[in-house]
Amino acid sequence: MKKYIFCFLSVLVTFILAGCQPSSSKIPAVVERVVDGDTLKVKIGKREETVRLLLIDTPESVHPTKPVQPFGLEASRYVKKLLPPGTKIELELDVRERDQYGRLLAYVWLGHQMVNELLLEKGYARVAYVFEPNTKYVDKFRQIQEKARKKRLNIWSIEDYATDHGFRDEVGRKSESEKSQSCAKPMIKGNVSKNGEKIYHVPGSPQYDVTKAEVMFCSEKEAQAAGFRKPLR
Repeated sequence: MKKYIFCFLSVLVTFILAGCQPSSSKIPAVVERVVDGDTLKVKIGKREETVRLLLIDTPESVHPTKPVQPFGLEASRYVKKLLPPGTKIELELDVRERDQYGRLLAYVWLGHQMVNELLLEKGYARVAYVFEPNTKYVDKFRQIQEKARKKRLNIWSIEDYATDHGFRDEVGRKSESEKSQSCAKPMIKGNVSKNGEKIYHVPGSPQYDVTKAEVMFCSEKEAQAAGFRKPLR
């Protein structure tokens, strides 16, 4: 009899503990649109939700009171290319489901790839907003961030720009200003396409006059060092 009671209690404890753990199941969703690098509008069934990617932060590109920060547009365009409207994704929640604004907090999966991780790998995001109990992947994220930082990818290419407390606007603006003042009159136009490709145009090239410059360079070498390439045609 004692043996049966022990077995029953073991099963009961296992059941209770399992009920206390966050669910590892993923919620199917469809992308409606990308707001910026770390925020999406999605449909879950017939319900629209705003999703904030967990444990990461990308530079601002659409903030109502802040200017566009360096690499904000690039991060946003990268996610827009990755998740065009209609893309089927899965949302993995942590323990606490929503933030103070009512947004759904999630790790966003595209097939077997997690978008949160991809942004960190590319150097478009920093690890941020680490609040218990939503810390499931924080150690892994920090390892990925450190690799991008050592490679000086994107946000890490500007010294002291990305910090534990956010992005330092004054450092980013100074960096952009120094680029534009490296010669008396920069003439090479740098533009980031809708697909997130960085392309530069030299005076006299077919698209030069109609290209809206997002950044100017003094030489092709300078443009290439910033990750821009010549147009394919």
